[in-house]
This record gives sequence, structure tokens and C-alpha cells, in this order.
Amino acid sequence: MSFAQVRSILVTAPLVALTTAVMATISVIASLFDSTGDAPHHVARAWARMLLVIFRAKVTIEGIEKLRPDSSYVFASNHLSYIDTPVILASIPEQFRFLAKESLFKIPFLGHHMKRAGYIPVPLDDPRPSVRVMTSIRVLAAAARMVRDQNVSVLVFPEGERTNGTLQEFKEGAAYIAIKSGAPIVPLALRGTREIMAAHTAVVRGGPVRLMVGDPIPAQGLTLKDRERLTASVRERIAAMLDSTA
Repeated sequence: MSFAQVRSILVTAPLVALTTAVMATISVIASLFDSTGDAPHHVARAWARMLLVIFRAKVTIEGIEKLRPDSSYVFASNHLSYIDTPVILASIPEQFRFLAKESLFKIPFLGHHMKRAGYIPVPLDDPRPSVRVMTSIRVLAAAARMVRDQNVSVLVFPEGERTNGTLQEFKEGAAYIAIKSGAPIVPLALRGTREIMAAHTAVVRGGPVRLMVGDPIPAQGLTLKDRERLTASVRERIAAMLDSTA
């Protein structure tokens, strides 16, 4: 490991931990005066901007004008790095929540913030396929109710996990939420986050990041029988945006 990489880990990791602890504490305090989760989300956006400064990520956003401030959406993005979520948090001026691994809710400070902000835990530990399926359906149904009843948006990474940069097959969760809630799906395409912080490493390298916002895809009037077709359409849109910048 080079000196620059060692320095990156020794300097960046403590800064990230300190920033997360401070902002998560502020978020929990804010949540005591706001049961909607909106105030914690604003704190999370400020936290995300701080992380992007620490990571030396220079973000360019394209297509943000396609979003209407009075609408709720299901955002579906490719997934390359741990910093994908901070990039989207800092860049999308919408009240949205996201689905996250249940284990993240057990992390001190961060977990408390996520619970109070209304993010949705996804249990992944049960080895029984039938239980995992039923749990997944309950989680997706809860997310759809939140979008429909609270007029907030949801962020989903349909690939399910971070990739090596090659777009993987999409799971149908985003389509399920969109169909059940009636909210459009907005494809998001990210480039550059993996170069800043690749999977399974704490080494950070500054650089450019590009976030492209696609045209919303209507889900109103669709049924669950249409979720495979809707999922394929979302993936095609994201692939096309990524190809346009290759």
C-alpha cells in the first residue's frame, strides 16, 4: 500500500466517523421535534455534502429539472460504491427515504439516525428462502404505503449490492413499490463513484462524479403482472445513460 493510500485511510476514516457521529446526533435531536422524518432528512443531506468534501468528490448533476417538487417518486439507481447514497442525498432535492440492510441500523449514531428518519430496514439473515420472500414482500409493501400515504419518495438500488462497474440484472423491488404506490420510477445513472471508493476498501481518491437523472417512467394503472416489463424498462434507461457517457 502506498503512502498516499495509508494517509487517505488515516485521515479520511476518522473524519468520516466524527462527521457521522456529530450529524447523526443532531438528526436524532431534530427528530424529537419532527415525527415526519423531514428534519432528519435535511440533516442527512448536510452530512452527505460534508462527506463529499472529505472524499474530494466533484459532482455534476444532469436532468434534475425533470423532477417536480410536489411529486413523489421511486428512484432507481445503479450501485458502485459506498458513496453512492451520499451523492444522491446531496444532489436530489426531494424528501426521500431508502431501504437499507438491517445491520446498518445497529451501528451507533448512524443506526439511531436511520430509525428516527424513517428509513426502512431490510432483514437479510434468515437462510430460509420462503421467509426471505415473505419478508421482502412486507418490506416493499411498507415502502409503497409510505410513498402513497406520506408523499415522500424512496431510493432503491435494484442490483441489490455494489458491483464492479458492469450493470447487473435488476431485482423487481423498485417496480413493485412504484406499481403499488402509483408513483413514477425515476432512473438514476451514476459514474465515477467507484473510482473514488471501490468496494471492499477504505482507500479514497478524489475525482469527478456524474449523476444523471432520467425521465420519470409512469407506473399509474399498472398491475404487479407488469413489474418484469417495468423493471426491464428502468434497466434499459440506466444502461442507455451510462452508454452515452462511456
